Amino acid sequence: VALKRMLNFNVPPVKNSTGEPVWKVLIYDRFGQDIISPLLSVKELRDMGITLHLLLHSDRDAIPDVPAVYFVMPTEENIDRMCQDLRNQLYESYYLNFISAISRSKLEDIANAAIGANAVTQVAKVFDQYLNFITLEDDMFVLCNQNKELVSYRAINRPDITDTEMETVMDTIVDSLFCFFVTLGAIPIIRCSRGTAAEMVAVKLDKKLRENLRDARNSLFTGDTLGAGQFSFQRPLLVLVDRNIDLATPLHHSWTYQALVHDVLDFHLNRVNLEESTGTESSPAGARPKKKNKKSYDLTASDKFWQKHKGSPFPEVAESVQQELESYRAQEDEVKRLKGIMGIEGEDEGAISMLSDNTAKLTSAVSSLPELLEKKRLIDLHTNVATAVLEHIKSRKLDVYFEYEEKIMSKSTLDKSLLDVISDPDAGTPEDKMRLFLIYYISSAQAPSEIDLEQYKKALMDAGCNLAPLNYIKQWK
Repeated sequence: VALKRMLNFNVPPVKNSTGEPVWKVLIYDRFGQDIISPLLSVKELRDMGITLHLLLHSDRDAIPDVPAVYFVMPTEENIDRMCQDLRNQLYESYYLNFISAISRSKLEDIANAAIGANAVTQVAKVFDQYLNFITLEDDMFVLCNQNKELVSYRAINRPDITDTEMETVMDTIVDSLFCFFVTLGAIPIIRCSRGTAAEMVAVKLDKKLRENLRDARNSLFTGDTLGAGQFSFQRPLLVLVDRNIDLATPLHHSWTYQALVHDVLDFHLNRVNLEESTGTESSPAGARPKKKNKKSYDLTASDKFWQKHKGSPFPEVAESVQQELESYRAQEDEVKRLKGIMGIEGEDEGAISMLSDNTAKLTSAVSSLPELLEKKRLIDLHTNVATAVLEHIKSRKLDVYFEYEEKIMSKSTLDKSLLDVISDPDAGTPEDKMRLFLIYYISSAQAPSEIDLEQYKKALMDAGCNLAPLNYIKQWK
């Protein structure tokens, strides 16, 4: 809703207006692109009048009679480039939207550039959007995708981090959380685990929220914001937890569809990229050998199969794809059969009555064609994705890892010694083996004795593992 409002020049879109949308250009940086792409498809952008969407730092031609909506982070280089656009008089008018709040000094830079370029009247609006987070699903958002190592577990826990770097990491996290609550229009009750990074974030966020509420006239939580329920009694609870409480889970090999796609395939911002294996069909003589096709699929909320099965265990998903395929084939055969009947011979009464009867059927079959095609698209998509996942499961014996790790984490008896799994050359990549051993090491009540540990280390080295993670966890434990 916030994005659509922004693309509509920051006024709520009117439902019943029949007029064409105002045609406009959308200029974003990489951060803006990441925020928009999981939420709005190119078609939806077009429906809102966006004819062109371009990256801020690409070479852009002047389009003098079109308004431009900018959606960027207020960084030095972005501001410089915007000032340059003003000087070059690229567009008719400028709507400047900043993902996070822009500082006073940078605003003055833009103002000076506008005055210098004689373009003050063309800068129509300047807005802080407070949208510095990426929404992937209705109930899930992440803080960043660009330079995501900046706010990662590693960034916070590396031994050589300086205080100023830590401050930067914390400020980045707090800024994104603050943006989230502004967009939500709600002030949370904050709870956190003590003495950890989570507490630092909580304290900073609390301070930022209080400072904002103190100035009643300019508070982001009053007035005509999107959610005007700012003083309702139903305040959301924000629980901040430190990852260290439970380190085994992110290492665990999973068995549900979405988690497997995330673990074994290239899956970012709801889009999965696959390399298709080349078919065996011969290419015409003299043609260049076929390159591996790269395909990318969007797994979004509008994909009913994904919504229904993303949390299902993988074997169930495979069965469901099969069932969908069978029901699709039945529908397709029905359409073919009706087409066959339509070539009716003779003009006798029976044929005529049959014809009218079948015309009705055929009409309904034709009207269900778009639905049928969409169904086929989803079946193909999930067949390809599931096949790719299955190849990984087979080649790396991920089912074995999953069951074994489940047993370790639930402290039940193991039917096969850990050493056997690690030294089995067919089971998984070195990384898989390392993950398995780390889970064992984190979950075991008392650490293995030095003699045992040496034995494990040797097996891991033989399997080609990098022992750095083990040394870290050992120290951590």
